[in-house]
Amino acid sequence: MKRIAHIFSLLLLLFFAYISFNTLMPDAKTIKASAIEEFSTERALNHVQAIAKKPHFVGTAAHTEARNYIYKELEALGLETQVQEGFIFDQWRGYGNLVNPQNVVARWKGTQPDGKALLLLSHYDSAPHSLSYGASDAASGVAAILEGLRAYKASGKQPKNDIIILISDAEELGLYGARLFVKEHPWTKNVGVAFNFEARGSGGPSNMIVESNNGNAGLIKAFKEAAPEYPVATSLMYSIYKLLPNDTDSTVLRENGDIEGFFFAFIDDHYDYHTVNDNIANLDRNSLAHQGSYLMPLLDYFSQVDLDSLKSKEDHVYFNNLFFNMVSYPFSWIWPMLILVLVLFIVIVFDGLRKKRLIAKEMARGFGLFLITLISTGVLLYLLWELIKVIYPGYNEILPVFIYNGHWYIAAFTCLSLGLAFGIYGRFTKPEHTPSMLIAPIVVWILINVSFAIKLQGAAYFIIPVYFALIALYYHIKSTNPSVIIQSVLCLPAILMLAPLLRFLPVGLGSDINFVSGMWMVLIFGLLYTVFGLYRAKKWLGRVALVLGLVLLGVAHTNSSFTEDRPRPNSLIYYAKDSSTKAYWATYDKKIDSWVKGYLGENPDEASQYIGNAAGSKYNSPYTFATATDKISLTESQIRLDRDTIFDGLRNVAITIVPKRKVHQMRLYAEKNIDFKYLCYNGQVFTPDSTAQHYKQRATNGILSYYLSEGDSLVFEYIIPVTQNPVFTLKEFSYDLTENPNFTIAARPKNTYPKQFIPNDAVVVERTINPDELKSVVNDTIN
Repeated sequence: MKRIAHIFSLLLLLFFAYISFNTLMPDAKTIKASAIEEFSTERALNHVQAIAKKPHFVGTAAHTEARNYIYKELEALGLETQVQEGFIFDQWRGYGNLVNPQNVVARWKGTQPDGKALLLLSHYDSAPHSLSYGASDAASGVAAILEGLRAYKASGKQPKNDIIILISDAEELGLYGARLFVKEHPWTKNVGVAFNFEARGSGGPSNMIVESNNGNAGLIKAFKEAAPEYPVATSLMYSIYKLLPNDTDSTVLRENGDIEGFFFAFIDDHYDYHTVNDNIANLDRNSLAHQGSYLMPLLDYFSQVDLDSLKSKEDHVYFNNLFFNMVSYPFSWIWPMLILVLVLFIVIVFDGLRKKRLIAKEMARGFGLFLITLISTGVLLYLLWELIKVIYPGYNEILPVFIYNGHWYIAAFTCLSLGLAFGIYGRFTKPEHTPSMLIAPIVVWILINVSFAIKLQGAAYFIIPVYFALIALYYHIKSTNPSVIIQSVLCLPAILMLAPLLRFLPVGLGSDINFVSGMWMVLIFGLLYTVFGLYRAKKWLGRVALVLGLVLLGVAHTNSSFTEDRPRPNSLIYYAKDSSTKAYWATYDKKIDSWVKGYLGENPDEASQYIGNAAGSKYNSPYTFATATDKISLTESQIRLDRDTIFDGLRNVAITIVPKRKVHQMRLYAEKNIDFKYLCYNGQVFTPDSTAQHYKQRATNGILSYYLSEGDSLVFEYIIPVTQNPVFTLKEFSYDLTENPNFTIAARPKNTYPKQFIPNDAVVVERTINPDELKSVVNDTIN
C-alpha cells in the first residue's frame, strides 16, 4: 500500500507540473468563432494576413499598404480616423536618430467623454534588415485590436469613456511613433490608461506586465475586477522589467506622458523573432486567442469605469494562480510575512529538536548535501552547455536568441538536474531523516526571500511555498508515519508557482541560461523533499531521470541540423566606397555557408582589411569576412550645397541629400574633434548641453542615423568655426540586395534565412562629402 501511495503521489506531482505549464492560455480550436459579438481568432487572422503578407518596414511600399489597410478598417468601424506624421529626432551624447513616423490614430467617442480615455496600442511596422513579415511582432497586436473593436461594436455596447486607438509606426526603429504621439498629439492628455499588445516571439502564453510610474495597486485591483480568464501575470516580471532598459511603446507613454497601463506580450518561439519566419504560418493561434482573451474583458471593464481612480502610490505583489485566478497583496506585507516565517521556522525547529524528530547531525549533513547538489548541478550543466555549443557550432549563429530545439534542452537539463538530485540524496539519506533534510532547503529559500524583500520585492510571493513547506515540516514532526498524499498536496503551491519558471527563464533570457534553470529545479526539489524524502526508490528515480535526460539530449540532437523548418541564419552585404575602384562582399557570419561562399569564396579575408566597423548591428557585431569584387555602377544620391556663409568667425553650411535610388537608411559621420556650434537635420535641432561640448561625447564618429520614409530626403545644417573644414562620411543602406535589379543574386537556400539584428541583405554605399568641393562645383555651375 505504501508503494502504491508513493506512485500515486509521484503521478499527482507530475500531473500538477503538467497543469502548471498547459493551462496558461486558451485553446483556439475550442473557441466559438461564429458569434458575431465574440472575439474570433480566425477573423483576427484575416487581419494578420492582410498586414503581414510582405515585409513592411519603414520606407517600403508594403509599409504604406499596411498603413492604408489599417486606416480603412478603422474607418469602416465608424471611428474618427487620421494619420499623424512628423519628424522625431532622438539625440544622445552627440548622436542623433531621425525618423518620420506615420501613425494611424482613431477615436471612438464615449457617452461620457469628459473623463479620461482608454488607449489601445500596437505597432504596424515590421523589423528592418531581415525580411521579417511581422506577423507576430506586431500584426497580431493590431489584429487583436481591430477584431476586439469589431466584436465590441457588434455587441451593441456603448463605451462611457472615449476609446483612442494608436497603431504606431517606427516602433522597431526606436519607439518613434509612440514618441511622436506623446510629444505632439493633442489626444495624449486625455489618456487615462493604455493597453499595448506586443510579441517577442511567435508563440507561448501572453504575459501581462504593468507599466506604472508610481504604485501598481490601482491597476492590479482593476485588472482583477475585469477578470480575464487566462491571466499570466506576476509581480516578479514587473520588478525585473523595471530594472531592465525597457524598450516598448508603453515605456514611452509612461516615461514621457505619465500614461500608465498594461502591455501584453508572448515571448516563446523566440527563434522566429525579427526573422523571415515571423509569418502567419508560424504564429501560434493560441497566443493570438490569448491576446483576445485579455482584450475583451478589459475593454468591457475599462471602457465603463472612472479611469481617474487608477493612480496609486502603493505597490502590490501579485501572481496568477490555478485556483484563485489572481492573488495580490501590498508590498507592506512582505516583511511581516517574512518575519512570521522566521518565527514559525524557529519554533518548529526547536519543537522538532525537543521531540528528537530533528537530529542536529543530520540537519548539518543536509546543508552539505543540498549545497553540493545545487552547486554541482550549476557547474556541471554550465560545462555541458559549453560543450554542446562546441559540438554544435551552428548554435552560435543563432544565439543569444532562443534556439530551435531549446525546449528539448530545457526538458533535458531539468531531468538531468533531477537525476543528480535524486542520485545524491538516494545515496546519502534515509527516509526517516526527511524532516532533518528539509531544514537546509527551507533555510535557503528563506534567505532567497530575504534578498527578494531587499532587492526584488515583486518576487516576494515565493514566500508562500515556504509557508507550505513549514506546514509539511511540522506535519513530519508531529506524525511518525506522515501521509505521502497529504505531503504531496502541500507541495502543490511550490509546483504551480515555481515550475513555470523552468521554461520562462531560458525562453526569456536565452538558451545560455539553461544551467540556471537546472539550479532552479534543484531549489524546487528541496521544497518537494517533504515527499521525495519518503521515497525508498530515490536511486532508481535518479537513474530514470538521468536516462530520460540523455534521451532528451538525443532528441535535441536529432533536431539540431538546419532544415527548411529550422533555417540557418546567414548574411551578405555589398559594400562600395566612392574613393575606391573596388567594392566588397562582406558577411557577419562566423562560419560561412556555401551560399555566402558563392560570393566571398572559399577563403575570404578578414573584413577589417577592407571595411571599418560595421554600422547598425544590435549587438555591435563586426563584419567578419570580406572579399574584393568588381564595383557596380549605382545611381548616386544628389548632394547639393544650399548655403555656405561666413559671419563673425563662424561658417554656416546647409547641405541637401536627395536619394536617386531606393535608400532605406542614411548614416552620417564626422570626426569627434569638430567643434559644432549648431546641428540641424530636417528642421530638428540638436541641443547641446550647458558646456556646448555635447557633440564631442560620442563613442564613435557617428552623428546621425536616418531611416527614410518613401520620398524623404535629408537637409543637413551646421555651424562651425571658420578655422575648421570637416569632411563627412555618408553611408547609404538599402535592404534589397536580393531583389535589386543591379545585382544577380542566387536564390537563398531554403534551409537558410537572413540573419536578424544586423543590416542584412544590404547594399551599402560609402561616400565622402567635402563641403569645399561642393562649393567649387556650385561656383563652376554659376560661372
